[in-house]
Amino acid sequence: MTFLMGNSLRFLTLVLIGGVMLIDGFDLNAMPLALPYLAPQLQLAPEDFGIVFSAVLLGLGAGALLIAPLGDRLGRRLVIVTACLGISITTLGTAFADTVVHFALWRLATGVALGACLPNVSALSAELAPDGKRALIMSLVSAGIAVGAMGAGLLAPELVRWGGWQMLFFAPAIFALGLAIALFFCLEKGLPQKNTAEHSSTTKAHNSATSAHKARSPLMTLVSRPYVMPFILFATIYAVNSIALYMMTSWMPTLLPKAGFTLDLSSRLAGLLQGGGLVFGIAISWLLDKWKPSLAIITGYVMVALALLGIWLLPAAPTQWGTLLLIAGGGITGIHMALMALTPSLFPSHILSSAIGAGVAIARIGAITGPMLGEWLIRGGVSPANFFLALIVPVALCAMLALVIPKAQRVTSTAI
Repeated sequence: MTFLMGNSLRFLTLVLIGGVMLIDGFDLNAMPLALPYLAPQLQLAPEDFGIVFSAVLLGLGAGALLIAPLGDRLGRRLVIVTACLGISITTLGTAFADTVVHFALWRLATGVALGACLPNVSALSAELAPDGKRALIMSLVSAGIAVGAMGAGLLAPELVRWGGWQMLFFAPAIFALGLAIALFFCLEKGLPQKNTAEHSSTTKAHNSATSAHKARSPLMTLVSRPYVMPFILFATIYAVNSIALYMMTSWMPTLLPKAGFTLDLSSRLAGLLQGGGLVFGIAISWLLDKWKPSLAIITGYVMVALALLGIWLLPAAPTQWGTLLLIAGGGITGIHMALMALTPSLFPSHILSSAIGAGVAIARIGAITGPMLGEWLIRGGVSPANFFLALIVPVALCAMLALVIPKAQRVTSTAI
């Protein structure tokens, strides 16, 4: 299912929705980057801000589960533009907060807006992508998250010098407002329409699927036959991958100094994971379009597992461990991006944003569980090498789940 628009407008729209992803990456890093500056200025203790970091994750899950599905019923344009306005307003509000409670409330609201927007942006990128390049286009759009995260770290010192910690929130607020205005004029009203070629070949199947499910909400359709099996698979593998991702990224800067790395090198490696994830994600997504999706994803997980095993076997030398950490961390991050690009082959367009939103919401469980498991291992006195070895467990589970992808795709293709 694609929007009827010219190639130039299609390209511009993809760039703009990539900008929405960029805001997500920038915004999620803005609060941790602002904290060292704002805590002393407002005479607040940094350790009191745990609830603030949790609030945005809670909001993301709530927005993805409860609001994002409206895009399947009311149209992508309404939800995306409204959510971008919400991101702008709530991010601007964060810049004027002066208590932990106020920060938490504004970050909760920002998370809701982001959670409502991102699944629809992912679904829209799939609908705009040409045949044979859907997974690659989705990953290129999602790459905005990594670019935004890296940009936040690089620009933060200059922004703070220019206008204080508040500039870390003023900048994305202004950018989000500009995107909302631009997307209002670029996107078509209502629901996506099929182009002529696609319409002629799939009208009967689409009408059959629509009539069978139109009385149900998109979320109810997801948990009913035939889509319940693909949805459980997607949500489970996305959540388990989140465990590995957040377990690694949360504790790597703490573990590496214990293995003899300098603080500066540990920080640089942590930052480079985003760049590695960007490369891996685009590469795996390209393979999704050109190769069998399950084999592409399983190959990625095998590379990650071998890198983690290498870390356990080899001494903690910066060159050896650094290279293997980039492969392991970049692989986990990249597959996380590629899994989103897999969704159009698992769900039809009329429930796509609902599937992505619900999957993202469930994956929040993994995002919370991963750091907790890491803390439990560290409190138990596990060595850095054994910590990274433990990551093979969720990675192996994801690889086994990926074996079921062909069956899930057959279920969906039969249904539509």
